[in-house]
Amino acid sequence: MELAQLRYFVTVVEEGGFTRAGARLHVSQPGVSAQVRQLERELGLRLLDRSGRRVTPTEAGEAVLSYAWAALAAVEGIRRTADEVCGLLRGRVAIGLIPGAAGAVVGGSDVVGVLGDFHDAHPQVEISLAEDTSERMLAALRQGELDLAVVGLGGEPPAGISVQVVVDEPLVAVVRTDDPLVQDSVDGGIPLAALRGRALIGLPRGTGLRGVLERACAEAGFAPRVDFEAAAPGVLVRLAARGLGVAVVPAGAQEPGAVRELVALRITGPALNGRVALAWPADGSAGPAARTLLDLLRTRFAAGTGPGD
Repeated sequence: MELAQLRYFVTVVEEGGFTRAGARLHVSQPGVSAQVRQLERELGLRLLDRSGRRVTPTEAGEAVLSYAWAALAAVEGIRRTADEVCGLLRGRVAIGLIPGAAGAVVGGSDVVGVLGDFHDAHPQVEISLAEDTSERMLAALRQGELDLAVVGLGGEPPAGISVQVVVDEPLVAVVRTDDPLVQDSVDGGIPLAALRGRALIGLPRGTGLRGVLERACAEAGFAPRVDFEAAAPGVLVRLAARGLGVAVVPAGAQEPGAVRELVALRITGPALNGRVALAWPADGSAGPAARTLLDLLRTRFAAGTGPGD
């Protein structure tokens, strides 16, 4: 009996057929079928029912399946332990980012640069990267679909998620210089209630900053009227420059003097803050590759934000 035979048998059960199993294993369908038949001959049992459209385990196959899974898991555990002892990382790390984070400096650190450094040090680790809303990424972390994520926080992180806040800055209302809000502002600030009924330009639902805005408006007794949505704060500012509404963005999204026709007004009563955080499962279930990348990101973010930030 060989491990390859057990792996082929398990994969056929999981995929429900020899052709799909072969595609997943990058082995021809006849090769998978031959290995499984050899396993059946060695055990003297028929493990798979091939009569239906979907291949399913027989009663004997069900009994063998749990042991096959356990054997493969044990071998993988031995391999991971050996790799850790030798300082060699393998495996896969799945990372999620809020839109725009991949091309920007977040918390004083270049996320893409950190990933590049990690890849240089551990080329055998496969890294997958995807952008999504914070709401969906936090759910993916809890379900084990992501190992790490850079998210926007609209409040306290959900149960089971640990975070390191890397950006914490006020939200501002960006408008054209001829907007009535500018004349009504006091010391460069406006009350949140001044946004009631105004056409707003904001991040999509499910993002942390949108959650901050919606919750604050609800507490103030009104629903925000968001007429335009975009995933990148810079796009929101450009829309405001064309007079399409009031862009509610983090203060850092509007660089001083970048657009002469615009002014950023602090939102007061209450003041709103947008936070970006590195998030990961609190139960420590991540593999060695994910833990190593997490440690690197936490160190780089801590160095980038500086003491007291």
